[in-house]
Amino acid sequence: MTETDTQPNHPEIAANPELRPQDFDQLSEGIVAALKTVYDPEIPADIYELGLIYRVEIDDSHFVKIDMTLTAPGCPVAGEMPVWVENAVASVPGVAGVDVRMVFDPPWDQSRMSDEARVALDMW
Repeated sequence: MTETDTQPNHPEIAANPELRPQDFDQLSEGIVAALKTVYDPEIPADIYELGLIYRVEIDDSHFVKIDMTLTAPGCPVAGEMPVWVENAVASVPGVAGVDVRMVFDPPWDQSRMSDEARVALDMW
């Protein structure tokens, strides 16, 4: 397991030990960039900086598993957002496939937001 982002509110990106380090670096950078293109339509910050991504795992065949949540279980885009995440990450060169799983434990709260999201939302 390797951590690529040391900010406390960002998920650890885990890799199968058989995945080559250079593949891991390239894939993880592309995955984070792709996640940052997905926005909650009601909040002007991307889902990665909001802390909605709980886990990213890359296996040795370059298949990606993602656990994510929503700001609230009754979010109006609950059915659509996982598809947006899947499509964004699937477009990363080298990704073989994506499985997005919606989780609500632990529940999301504002403490999961990065400083970047706090600045964007003026929430200091």
